[in-house]
Amino acid sequence: MTITAGDKLPQGQLLRVSEAGPETVDTADLMQGKVALFGLPGAFTGTCTNAHMPSFVRSADAFRAKGVSRIVCITVNDPFVAKAWADQTGATEAGIEVLADADGSMTKALGLNFTAPPVGFFGRCKRFAAYVQDGVVKSMDVEDSPGTCSVSAGEALLEKV
Repeated sequence: MTITAGDKLPQGQLLRVSEAGPETVDTADLMQGKVALFGLPGAFTGTCTNAHMPSFVRSADAFRAKGVSRIVCITVNDPFVAKAWADQTGATEAGIEVLADADGSMTKALGLNFTAPPVGFFGRCKRFAAYVQDGVVKSMDVEDSPGTCSVSAGEALLEKV
């Protein structure tokens, strides 16, 4: 079942690369205060790179002006790919945390996993955007198609904060 507004985010662990190498990030630590959370099928894929991430990079300052303390992207990739993609897309410079859900466990807990063998997607995350406050989902929008970025775009979520 897909997580919806009013639900608490599930507990889980994600990964990021720090100066010392890969490190675990507990989702409970990420969900304090106001958080813009979005997920996507994969780093370096077309819509993710050309539409979804740029929409959050463009709107990062506007989110912060509305009191959002963290902007977090979840991708079903390893942490090294997530870091390289964050650096390449400008997410790092914009202060967007790109975290790896390497085994897809968080994506499954959110009820947002899908598989599309024709394009090589196995256990990927549906494209979504959520506004979370103190661990509770206040708004949640999931795209009908992984190649679409409209209801999950940064500008669309910004209107709900």
